[in-house]
Amino acid sequence: MPHADVVVVGAGAAGLSLAHRLCAEPHTTAPSVLLVDPPPGRLRPPPRTWCFWEPPGGEYDSVLSASWRRLRVRDATGGATVAEPGRLRYKMLRSDAFESLVHARLDTAPNLRRIEATVDTVRDTRDGAEVLAHDARGKAIVLRARWVFDSRPPRWLPPARTTLLQHFTGWFVRTARPVFDPGVADLMDFRTPQPAHGLSFGYVLPLGTDEALVEYTEFSRAVLSPEEYERALRHYTADVLRLGAFTVSAVEHGVIPMTDGHFPHRAGRSVFRVGTAGGATRPSTGYTFAAVQRQSRSVAAQLREGRPLRVPPPYGAWPRAMDAVLLRALDTGRVKGADFFPGLFRRVPAERLLRFLDGSSRVREDLLVGVRTPVLPMLRTVAELPLLSHGPGPATPYPHLPRTSEEEETDR
Repeated sequence: MPHADVVVVGAGAAGLSLAHRLCAEPHTTAPSVLLVDPPPGRLRPPPRTWCFWEPPGGEYDSVLSASWRRLRVRDATGGATVAEPGRLRYKMLRSDAFESLVHARLDTAPNLRRIEATVDTVRDTRDGAEVLAHDARGKAIVLRARWVFDSRPPRWLPPARTTLLQHFTGWFVRTARPVFDPGVADLMDFRTPQPAHGLSFGYVLPLGTDEALVEYTEFSRAVLSPEEYERALRHYTADVLRLGAFTVSAVEHGVIPMTDGHFPHRAGRSVFRVGTAGGATRPSTGYTFAAVQRQSRSVAAQLREGRPLRVPPPYGAWPRAMDAVLLRALDTGRVKGADFFPGLFRRVPAERLLRFLDGSSRVREDLLVGVRTPVLPMLRTVAELPLLSHGPGPATPYPHLPRTSEEEETDR
C-alpha cells in the first residue's frame, strides 16, 4: 500500500504543474509525491493548446509554439484594433511540449513516484486521505497520503445564476501560399455569422506565413454537432480569411464552462481540488493556465514551509463578481458580445485589459475597465443579480463536445 506526503491525481496542466513545483526544491525540504495518471486510453485527453500572457523569459519559453507582442481584434465589419500590451507577450504552449519538459524534470526528482492507474474514489481517512484506484488489468490499488490534490475535470457543473459554454473546434492549417502575419495574433474576429443566442468569433494564431491554428469559437448554452463546427470553419477559412488551398495537419476541440457557480476548492479535510475543478478557469474568458501556475506555486510553498494548508481561490471575490455581471449581461442579450469585446480593446490600454482578463489586475484597474463598458445595461444587471438564485435544481453534467477524428491529415 504505497504511502506519501502528497498524492496528485491527474497529470494534465494542473496536476503536472503542482507535481513540478513540489519537486523543484532539494529533497530535504520537498514532500514525497505520488503522481497518478490513467493508462493510455480514453481518459487521457488528446493534445491541446494553452495560451496565456506574461513578460518574456518565462519558465516555459523554451518549448513555446509561438508568442506575439501584437494582438488584433476585428469587429463584424472587419474594422481592426491592434494592441501592443507593453511588456506582456501572448504565448502559445502545446500540451505535449509542456508534458515532455516537465516529465524530463520530474525524471530526476528523488521524491516523486509515478503510477498509472484509473482513480475510482478519493476520500478522507482518520489521519489523511486515501485514493482507491485500479490498474490497466483491473487490479485494485490503494494509495494513502497526508494530502490529496485531485485535478480531474469535474463531473458536474455547480448550480449557478448563469452558465454559458465556450466551445470550439480548431484546425492546424498549412496554406499553399503565404497568407498569415506571424507577428500578430487574432484573439477575436467577429466576421462570423452570429448565433441567435450568445456570440461567435474566429481565432487565428499564426505559426509562420503559411501555418496557423485557426479556430471557430462560440459562447452559448449548448455545443454544436461536428458537422456544424466543420461548416463554420469552412466558411471562416474560405469566405472570411480567403486562405485558398490548404491542408489540415491536426484538429483540436474544447468546451470550457463559463459560470458564476462556485467550484469548491476543498472536498474533505485532506482532499483538495485544483485546476478547473478547483475554480482555476476564469468564468468570463475561459483562460486557465496562468491561474493554475499561481495556484500550484502557492500550494507548493505552503507544503515546503510547513504552513497550514490552504488552496487559494485563483480569483478574488471582486473579479468573480464582475464575471457574474458580464456573463448575465451576455446571456440576457443586454450586451452584444460582437460589439462589447471590440469596444473594450479600442477603449482600454492593452496591458491593463489583459491583466483584467487574466484576473491579476487591481480593483482600481478593474473600475477603469468597468467605466469603458455599456454602463446602463451593466447597472441593470448588477441590480438584478441579487434577486436570482444559483440554479433551480441540482448541478448539471460537465459538458463534452461530440468527437471527430483527431490528428488527421486532410485537404480542405
